[in-house]
This record gives sequence, C-alpha cells and structure tokens, in this order.
Amino acid sequence: MSDFDLIVIGSGPGGYVAAIRASQLGLKTAIVERAELGGICLNWGCIPTKALLKSGEKFESLSHLKDYGLSATGAAFDFDAIIQRSRGVAATMNKGVAFLMKKHGIEVIEGDATLVKGAVIPAVKVRLKAGGERTVQASRGVILALGARARSLPQIGLEADGDRIWAYREALAPKRLPKSFVVIGSGAIGLEFASFYRALGSDVTVIEAVDRIMPVEDEEVSKAARKAFEKRGIKFRVGAKVTKVSKSAKGVSVAVEVGGKAETLEAEVCISAVGITANTDGVGLEALGVTLDRGHIVTDGHCATDVKGLYAIGDCAGAPWLAHKASHEGIHAAEFIAGFKSPNVQSPIAGCTYTQPQVASVGVTEQAAKAQGLEVKVGRFPFRVNGKAVAAGEIEGFVKTIFDAKTGALIGAHMIGHEVTEMIQGYVTAITLEATEEEMHGIVYPHPTMSEAMHEASLDAYARVLHL
Repeated sequence: MSDFDLIVIGSGPGGYVAAIRASQLGLKTAIVERAELGGICLNWGCIPTKALLKSGEKFESLSHLKDYGLSATGAAFDFDAIIQRSRGVAATMNKGVAFLMKKHGIEVIEGDATLVKGAVIPAVKVRLKAGGERTVQASRGVILALGARARSLPQIGLEADGDRIWAYREALAPKRLPKSFVVIGSGAIGLEFASFYRALGSDVTVIEAVDRIMPVEDEEVSKAARKAFEKRGIKFRVGAKVTKVSKSAKGVSVAVEVGGKAETLEAEVCISAVGITANTDGVGLEALGVTLDRGHIVTDGHCATDVKGLYAIGDCAGAPWLAHKASHEGIHAAEFIAGFKSPNVQSPIAGCTYTQPQVASVGVTEQAAKAQGLEVKVGRFPFRVNGKAVAAGEIEGFVKTIFDAKTGALIGAHMIGHEVTEMIQGYVTAITLEATEEEMHGIVYPHPTMSEAMHEASLDAYARVLHL
C-alpha cells in the first residue's frame, strides 16, 4: 500500500504550487524539502532581491526630489537594516508557504531525497533532517521540482567563496557594503545586483561575453537599457572573455580579453552571474534511466519523463528558468496526474528584469522574427509623450510591438521603463488568446495610465498612432 497519491520533491514556486493543486483535486500529497519552504525563489532569489531593489530605488529617488518641487536634507541609509528588511520579507513568505501546506493538508518531509526503484513507480528515500531515513511510495506519481543553483567556473577561478567572489546568496546577505564590484554576466540576475549596489553608491562594472547586454532581449531594448544604466554610472565591457579571476586580501582582479586586447579590472568583490546548473545530480536519476540533456531532465508536453510515474517541472526541466514557468508546469502536471482533463495551454512566458528602468518582454524579438522568415509590422511608442509618465516624471523608455504582417497576429512585445513588469501581462494575455491587430486596436485603455503606451505601440505598427 502506498503512503501517498503524489510526492513532490522540492518546495519552490513550482513544487509547492503543484502540491496545493494536487491536494485541491483530492490527492493525498507530501512534499520533500531539504532546505527552506519556498525554495530559492522565496528565500534567496525573486522575492528578497525585489526587497533590496525597492530600498535602492527609494534611496536613489531622494536625489531627484527637486524635480517634484520637494526638498529634504540628511539623506542616508542603514545597510544592515536594508539587508535585514530583505531577509524579513523572505521569512514572511516562507511562513506563508508553511501555512498553505498546513491549510491544504500536505505533509512536509524535511530532508534530502533520493529516488529508488519502487513497485511500479520510483520510491523516495529521504535522509531526514532530524536524523534517520524514511522511504515513502506514491501511487500516482512523483514530481521533481529540484530547482537549480548558481553556476561556477573553477577553471578560471570563478567560484563563490563568500568573501571576494559572490553568487546570489552572498550578494543577498552580505556582511559589508563593498565600494566596488565587477559583475560577470548581464542577464537579469547580474543587472539587478548591479542596479541595487550602484543605487547605494558602489562603483560597478558589468562584463558580458557577447556584443551587447541583455542578449535575450530585443536589440532596441538592449541598446536603450545600456544607455540608461550608463547614465546611472554603471560601466560595461561587452564582447569580453573572462580568462582569470584572482583573489587577494584587498580584493579581486578579473582578467578579460576585449577585441583581442587584454585588460584587468580591479574591485573589492566579484559577483558571478554566469547562469545556473540544474540540481539533478545525486538524486538517483541515472540509475533509473531518466534521460538528461546537458544536466536537465527531458520531459514531454505533460511534464512526464521517460520513467513511468516520474515528472519534472521548473528549472531542473530546462529553460526558461523562471518561477512563473515552474508554477504553470506544476499546476498542469498535478492536474494531469489527477486525471483532471485541463488543456495544456501553451501561454508564452514573459521575462522581467527589475532594474531601473525595468525591462519586460514576451514573444519573439524583431530580429528572431525576421530570422524565421516572417514579414512583420513593428510599432513603437515612447513614454516621454505619455501623459501619466510625464506627470509622474517617469519618461524614460518605450513600448515596442511586433505583428505578423500576413495574419495580423501579435507575436512579440518588448518594453523598457517604469514598472513595465506590471504591464507586460496585458500582452501575454493577448498573445495567449491569439489577438490580432483588430482586437489590440479595439481595446479601451484607461486614462491617464502608462499602459496607454501599449495601445499606441499597437496602433503605430499600422500607421495609426495618435499621440506621436
């Protein structure tokens, strides 16, 4: 007899949501977690970084008070208090997940999980945090929500040590505020830390291996972002290959090659943001014959692996490595296992970067669309002529839309500006519902809002823009 209907390994935003949905559908569910409930996202990722970024944004805004007819003296910050607030936010979210587990009757098993051969589907052997072992069996399935960790490059000396070289954990809870940083990697993680520490006055240089920052974003957005970040004092080295990271008692030296020329950058601390490694090692996957692709678990459209009863979601199952993608997969996997016949809606996954200014996008870039041989219509609208943006003093950035010229379908949207991460969902919904230019043009946007720029960018793609 099985102990549970479903066992979920990992309690990040994919795992705990999958467990909740399974419980709602009547499955007796357990979740195994070796660290904190909520996983990396709630404890060491998405949420605490946003707390830091908000503190940085608030402090930086004090230098612009005169733009609003205001004045204040003695502006200062307490670095330890900023970090403590961020950790407090994470703790609050962690308690919230614990409450949800109890509310939905989900048993939490604390410890390290390993998959072993079971009667029909794999069993889960847990080395309990409190000591001893416990093996549990599920009758319907096991969902792997293993997550990922920061990638290291020991061959060039890029390995977090908590002192001179930081990954996201060290950058989130530092014991001191360094005066200077070298950040390796210009993706969302690297740029968010660069944005926060620059807001507090640190000297920051970002290194990117390709020829532009934010390489997954549309080229126009990438160029605008670099200009905006440089205006804030962040420096960049693009097309730069890091050849060696060396530590000393005083700091760190980062040797790079840019355009064939060698250069050495000096700083107190180096932040490594060069990607992630899936937590698929040491779980017993190889012994069970689970297919992996470059360390990630291969799954089908229902998140199922090639081993009966075993499913995988989120970061351990491949790109995009985003919390909302993990949650979506977790819900679908739980429903599929429970026999709840929900459609597996292939909603596009938006990407969000919470820098100043923010960047958000969904769908294809203009360059990718053209590379696919698509004929496109492109619309743009700047916030500098949007009434709400002007009134708020947030005129930086623009909205860009991409339509398929033959079908009229909206296939991509890209934004840079104030709080655009709160606006991008409108375009996600539109693409999911297969909206065309007719629907986009017919939507009535409230006035005055910055979202009106979304309407104008759609109109501009068809030479119908009104306020430009």
